[in-house]
Amino acid sequence: MLTELDLPVVKKKSRLSRFKRMMARDGLLILLCIPPIVYFIVFDYFPMYGVLIAFKRYMPAAGIWGSPWVGFQWFEQFFGSIFFKRLITNTLTISGLSLIIGFPIPIIFALLLNELKFPKFKRVVQTISYLPHFISTVVVVAIMQTLLSMQDGVINELIFRLSGQKINFFMEPSWFRPLYIGSGIWQSFGWSSIIYIAAISGIDPTLYEAGAIDGTNRWHNIIYITLPSILPTIGILLILRLGQMMSVGFEKIILMYNERTYSVADVISTYTYRRGILNADYSFSAAVGLFNSVINLILLVTFNKVSRKVMEVSLW
Repeated sequence: MLTELDLPVVKKKSRLSRFKRMMARDGLLILLCIPPIVYFIVFDYFPMYGVLIAFKRYMPAAGIWGSPWVGFQWFEQFFGSIFFKRLITNTLTISGLSLIIGFPIPIIFALLLNELKFPKFKRVVQTISYLPHFISTVVVVAIMQTLLSMQDGVINELIFRLSGQKINFFMEPSWFRPLYIGSGIWQSFGWSSIIYIAAISGIDPTLYEAGAIDGTNRWHNIIYITLPSILPTIGILLILRLGQMMSVGFEKIILMYNERTYSVADVISTYTYRRGILNADYSFSAAVGLFNSVINLILLVTFNKVSRKVMEVSLW
């Protein structure tokens, strides 16, 4: 008969036996998880202590801990900057337009691809749509500069023959956003459609068979079967995208913009790059980056909560 003194020993043995069974059953899967866990700890979580320089006047010679505290000085300087309104406006505009125009295109492409009845042709189209994803940003911008060149660009030559007046695309502020957003969609829509294609392939075929008995056509199948079935996937990806509204990558913008297009092209990430890397103002750029990350976190939590109430789909 067990006494109260024996209970801790029994519980310990029970936990140990459960752990052994779990390792025997899922040991290889746990082993596969170790490299990504180590990666995130080393490259994402461990460097987070460096965010302290956003509240200090960082001096490389003194190090992070030896640099003097300045509190919220850099945040106040950023909020009071003459560039603050422009940076926020450009960031939200570019990110918002990319979301509104670019987010539905992979979904539409996946739906259309699913309707193709020739497997070989379907595979060829799918493969071709993936290829731009593997082209580096530098090469993409170089291709655009070649095609849109004022001197001998194919597009400008065609415009010249039709209207007689060439356009300096990369020097015109009105053309920056269409070029940035359009090239981004071309480069990513095929790759982004993979997850939707996978979600569509997991739909129960009997739903389409039942629809055929009821007399549905392809359009009805898309509207009443395919789209509702992949709605949870769309909701999750939309939440993740909305949580990155303040994050616009600086690589392509830096390659594309110039002083004449700063008014529509300068975003938070490019401003941080100029102040932090080019001007060696590490504390100020860290403060701006921290502000950006906090806003993204707030947006993610907010949209996740709204989605949970409206669509009953959420990340957590």
